[in-house]
Amino acid sequence: MLDPRFVYLAAGLAAIGGYGYVASTLRGSTRPNRVTWSLWGLEGVLAAVNEVQQHVGLAAIMTLMLGLVPIVVVAASFRNPHGVWSIGLFDVVCGVVSLLGLVAWLFVNQATLALVTFVAADQIAALPTLRKSWVAPETESPRVFSLGALNCLITVLTLRAFTSAGVLFPGCVMVMDTILALMIVTRAGPRWRQARDASVA
Repeated sequence: MLDPRFVYLAAGLAAIGGYGYVASTLRGSTRPNRVTWSLWGLEGVLAAVNEVQQHVGLAAIMTLMLGLVPIVVVAASFRNPHGVWSIGLFDVVCGVVSLLGLVAWLFVNQATLALVTFVAADQIAALPTLRKSWVAPETESPRVFSLGALNCLITVLTLRAFTSAGVLFPGCVMVMDTILALMIVTRAGPRWRQARDASVA
């Protein structure tokens, strides 16, 4: 278990990853999906507030960063009209379902069920970017996700007690960020399509 103050390191790494992503968005080399990033911003802030209420300690700082970084990314996407991914029906459906999950979270009185509902909403919000990383990994930046996974791991290891309130949200974000980083770095989608086309030919 790490000293709780390591969460400041995690927050710093989140800021570094976010800065790089924002810079590449402004250049137009990265094209964020606004559905995913807008919902990540909303859900990160809400999760941080919830963790403060649950008294999880300094780990809430890292969770707050999970909300603030996406908010800055979305703002940057409006500065460059070429630095954004076009929104399709799949993105809209995922966004609506994620928002419905957040509404359900607000009205669920059982704490564990509410947390699971919230995390499910966050993971559904990630699906548009997951799909985009499979279809067009060149429009994404892996560093923000690899650092995000590391940030969440550090955050979990700083917890004095592994409770669902403290572990579930950053743990699921860590898994999703790892998958996204691997998909982008390995270009798994294009490689699979090339192999499929070659086998057909």
